[in-house]
Amino acid sequence: MRPARSAERAEAARLLSGFLSAGAELVEADILQPAEILLDLYGEDIRARAFTTQGPEGEVMLRPDFTVPVVQMHMARGGAPARYAYAGEVFRRQAGGADRPSEYLQVGFELFGGDPAASDAECFALFHRVLAPHAPRVLTGDIGILTAAVRGLHTSDARKSALLRHIWRPRRFRALLDRYAGKTPPPPARTALLQARDPFAGAGPEIGLRDRADVEARIAALRADAAEPHISSTEVALIDDLLDLREGSSCALGRLWDLAVDMPAIGPAADTLSRRLDALDAAGIAPESLPFEASHGRSTMEYYDGFVFSFSLPDRPDLPPLSTGGRYDALTRVLGQGRASPAVGGVLRPALLLETASC
Repeated sequence: MRPARSAERAEAARLLSGFLSAGAELVEADILQPAEILLDLYGEDIRARAFTTQGPEGEVMLRPDFTVPVVQMHMARGGAPARYAYAGEVFRRQAGGADRPSEYLQVGFELFGGDPAASDAECFALFHRVLAPHAPRVLTGDIGILTAAVRGLHTSDARKSALLRHIWRPRRFRALLDRYAGKTPPPPARTALLQARDPFAGAGPEIGLRDRADVEARIAALRADAAEPHISSTEVALIDDLLDLREGSSCALGRLWDLAVDMPAIGPAADTLSRRLDALDAAGIAPESLPFEASHGRSTMEYYDGFVFSFSLPDRPDLPPLSTGGRYDALTRVLGQGRASPAVGGVLRPALLLETASC
């Protein structure tokens, strides 16, 4: 049963107070947010779950989270180092008809600027302290390692871009990787189209939004892709080894250094992980106590591009995570129109904390 709203708000105020004590500035965000730009930033999952409507100046949506509008505000201020905290309702349709509220309180903390490894450690340690009494299951990962591996593949920029775009859609990513490796043949209709001397022979009148020039450009791109050599089985095996990596953080780092011998593109990302673990150790969190999964975070917000973490209850798989967070440097560059700021943050759900405490 969902806790009473008064109790939920009191818990949110308690959590918010802890973030403010860590030096954060209290900020707010409008409940109605412009949809056109933000929906693309949130990714496929949030797009499917957002509540949208028409406003006086175009399509708007009920706020699905705070991070994106807080980043907008921060970059409009100039992007100098800062800390922010917030609490308020967010709105998301529940996937698969799950019996969870579509409106719930979210409390969060965002940290801009500073050394990324130290900031990651500080942000994570803050959430770790808050959630320690709940004995949660902790998971960490780093999206930056996987994206670095994809960028280092010996294949075309177009294929790399497609794989990077679908990192957050594991099935589509797998299908693309297998196709580029020659493990699965292209659909027969595509093969016939590409082999045709005149793909437009016998075609009817132009209809829809794409004109002939658009179709010709698409066919040219498909033909260029078909002429590309396959991604080697060695590189595919290395990507698979990376996706399967599940170890304590210290052991995972050693394994990543081993993989970097044959996949040098991940070397800088592994070095970032090493510095983060040192910073966590200095903050009193032993690296060997932190599980690391290289594929963790692929089903959360698409704006995460580095360190990711989550806290959940091991005996309550029916519940969403108590807390999630991560690094999103690229998002600041998009919303800063080319200017960027190192940024990491996380959110908590007060209602879940109260619900688990009462069990």
